Amino acid sequence: MINKTLIIAEAGVNHNGSIENAKALIDAAAEAGVDFVKFQTFKAEKLVSRKAIKAEYQKTNTDNSDDSQYSMLKKLEISEEWHYELINYAKSKNIAFLSTGFDEDSIDFLDKIGIPFFKIPSGEITNKPYLQHVARKKKSIILSTGMATLLEVSEAVNVLIKEGIDKKNISVLHCNTEYPTPFADVNLLAMLQIQKEIGVAIGYSDHTLGIEVPIAAVALGATIIEKHFTLDKNMPGPDHAASLEPNELKAMVIAIRNIEEAISGNALKNPSNSEIKNIAIARKSIHLKHALKAGHIITLNDLEMKRPGDGISPMKIDEIVGRTLAVDLPDEHKLVKSDLV
Repeated sequence: MINKTLIIAEAGVNHNGSIENAKALIDAAAEAGVDFVKFQTFKAEKLVSRKAIKAEYQKTNTDNSDDSQYSMLKKLEISEEWHYELINYAKSKNIAFLSTGFDEDSIDFLDKIGIPFFKIPSGEITNKPYLQHVARKKKSIILSTGMATLLEVSEAVNVLIKEGIDKKNISVLHCNTEYPTPFADVNLLAMLQIQKEIGVAIGYSDHTLGIEVPIAAVALGATIIEKHFTLDKNMPGPDHAASLEPNELKAMVIAIRNIEEAISGNALKNPSNSEIKNIAIARKSIHLKHALKAGHIITLNDLEMKRPGDGISPMKIDEIVGRTLAVDLPDEHKLVKSDLV
């Protein structure tokens, strides 16, 4: 049985304030074969103080003349009308629409429009009122854990549970909140610690360059993968540089689906159906090095191991040395039991 990984293509704010870009991102996600295309729902004035400055990666990837996080985010809001239009557009492309709400009003709106589950971003993991508000909607929750300690993850999960969310309806994504994340900082095995210590379904939200790490996460047991993508890494904006382009997103999905098949076996070491036919071709049997007469007592020097492997196995060589030949045999003869007295 193949356990299918839930793949979320994170469009986020990579639409750059253009609904045409947002639709093109949906097109790319649908073409790649992901399960969900996800945007971000927020009101800048509720998300960030007007005095808050940009993160270093945001400064690098946006207009350096304006250090305001508020002015950057204000340009990237998605209106309520956009949500309805994008939901319908995604439906026409046979892909599910999702969005992360960054404030309580946004959570209320997403609940109203029928978002199937809530994705909590890393920055809200220590926001108890927000966590409680999300939990009270009584939907399944995916929690990202960038910048968090194991204790903070556990505390956040406990808040959700205390508000009535069953642990089986909580998935926790290991994550690193640096764009792009250095490979040395990924610490992918921490995902397994989350699973062991907190006892929840695990996944991985990736901000590294390339597709290797999310594929490795699936091999380790991630049930959900989230990955940023963009139409063009060179576009201005905070997240483009650490995002996949459409062809890379598609390659990631293909690789993950291949890995799912590769780890779906029964965990027993036996020949597979596809390789059984190759056993005789690839293995060796006991052959004679030279012609021998009936009555000859076989020595080790009389024997050589050659393909095909449909005769007597070389593992039985100790049972062959010292036996007597029943008949005359030519050189390179593949021994069978009836050759021996």
